[in-house]
Amino acid sequence: MPAEPLSHKEIEDRLAELPGWALDGDRLTRSYRLGSHFAATAMVVHIAQVQEELDHHSDLTLGYHTVSLSVHTHSAGGAVTEKDFELARRVEDLAPGHGAH
Repeated sequence: MPAEPLSHKEIEDRLAELPGWALDGDRLTRSYRLGSHFAATAMVVHIAQVQEELDHHSDLTLGYHTVSLSVHTHSAGGAVTEKDFELARRVEDLAPGHGAH
């Protein structure tokens, strides 16, 4: 069953639960600043594992001390869907100093 695009209101409501994440055009985006390039690289590997588990992949950029994600659902015509928010929540859970309670 294909993922259904979320309304702008649904997206805003879900973003309120994910500080740091934003809607940029038709994509959810987030950047993380980590303590070292090694930590950023390790985070990329963990994100890649989550993406494989979910079978949902973002554009993922590794910088010197940063990791940036940009995601939407290709099978929904490039719209934002619940699949994108599931990925965002999973990434928040693994981010050092972010989301982990």
